[in-house]
Amino acid sequence: MSMAVLGLIVGMALAFAGYFGGFGAFLLVAALGAVGFVVGRFLDGDLEPGDFFRPRERGDRR
Repeated sequence: MSMAVLGLIVGMALAFAGYFGGFGAFLLVAALGAVGFVVGRFLDGDLEPGDFFRPRERGDRR
């Protein structure tokens, strides 16, 4: 699945949540989507738990 199609699906889900559930539902769907994205990156092996807790070095700008 391309990133454009995935972005379309996420945008539609957020639009439906905002329209039918209001702004609170929109925020809930967006927050849970972000959590799902991070968990997916962990499962794919792109992130490690230490990435969030390890301090950056002075010259390391991401």
